[in-house]
Amino acid sequence: MQQVDISLESLLGIKYPLIMAPMFLVSNTAMTIAGMKHGVAGCIPALNYRTTEELRNAIREMKEAKPEGGSFGINLIVNKSNFKYKEQLDVCCEEGVDFIITSLGSPRHTISKAKPKGIKVFCDVVGAEHAHKVEELGADAVIAVNNQAGGHRGGQDPISLIQDLNKVLSIPVISAGGVASKQDVSKMLDAGAVGVSVGSPFIASTEAPVSEEYKQACVDFGAEDIVMTERISGTPCTVINTPYVQKIGTKQSWLEGFLNKNKKLKKWVKMWRFSVGMSQVTKAATSATYKTVWVAGPSIASTKAIEPVSDILKRFIG
Repeated sequence: MQQVDISLESLLGIKYPLIMAPMFLVSNTAMTIAGMKHGVAGCIPALNYRTTEELRNAIREMKEAKPEGGSFGINLIVNKSNFKYKEQLDVCCEEGVDFIITSLGSPRHTISKAKPKGIKVFCDVVGAEHAHKVEELGADAVIAVNNQAGGHRGGQDPISLIQDLNKVLSIPVISAGGVASKQDVSKMLDAGAVGVSVGSPFIASTEAPVSEEYKQACVDFGAEDIVMTERISGTPCTVINTPYVQKIGTKQSWLEGFLNKNKKLKKWVKMWRFSVGMSQVTKAATSATYKTVWVAGPSIASTKAIEPVSDILKRFIG
């Protein structure tokens, strides 16, 4: 399919083709503002804020601090598990963010509300079928979540996913996962992506609000220490293979497996598992605990020290 001749830089008005990916509990205004000052975009999950007023205040803070050549967005979980979705979307539209990234559901409502406000909508996808659907709904670009991404990742390798999406889409493809260096950025661009979304290398930033233990784990562990677990949200998720993760195992329990086969109970089981898992992740991310469930992707391999965002960015745009 004929590709639109547009770059991520022109799409978002930034200097470099990089989005600091939205990370649950990790991304915050300090990180995003630091990134914008160096010419990249930043994105924060709306779920990082307990109330819509906190979200509103964060958006206002980023708007006030945004320099020329910077851009910021909010990530919205758009399925029924996020009870605050519509309120969060309203705040984004009222305050005016530069872009929204949608995850885990149909972006139809988001696109219909945000685009008339001049807000661009990018949609997480893991394959061509869903990507084609979101293009038809009016998405401005897709975030191609590959099998090297941190957190909830896709099943396809970065290069083939980019190429497969470009065969069926006429909107830009932004690659998410497997980027640990400037050379990796170039590989994704050469494969046909207009930019990259990078998350895990920024966990160990001085601006990140997580515990020093979480940050140091990203220094001490490497790509070979990343494992998939079903014990967090009910959906496979990448975590650091700490002794606690090894102890509890990475597979859902027999009871969860049994209940997930019941069509009437499946939704409620997944919601319960998501709630319990997120509680574990929150405790581990914000305080020292032996129950360490630290979400990260294999790109922590490039993390050798806890550094400011400005220094971490030099690996990608220096």
